[in-house]
Amino acid sequence: MDSPDLAAGKRLLDAAKVQGFTFHRVAPGPDGSLWGVRESAEHRDEIYLCGFSGDCLATRTRKSSLVLPGTSLVIKQVEGAALDVLHTVVNHWMTHA
Repeated sequence: MDSPDLAAGKRLLDAAKVQGFTFHRVAPGPDGSLWGVRESAEHRDEIYLCGFSGDCLATRTRKSSLVLPGTSLVIKQVEGAALDVLHTVVNHWMTHA
């Protein structure tokens, strides 16, 4: 039986997949790091899950060839534990926003 945190993590991963993310294992083993990507016309969202309790990151990058001085292509970023990162991306980053 999964711990409550692991069960919540699995639900959030499933929700991310439903929202268009595709995930790939980027480190060996069943618990190896995951990298997920979701593309829209305006954005590229990426999630790096490198451990359950920390070292996780998600970024939202504008897909624009026009870069204005003083601006960044990365418009949103979140770092922290896997549950926090997944929760933020799944519940607060919409594909059209």
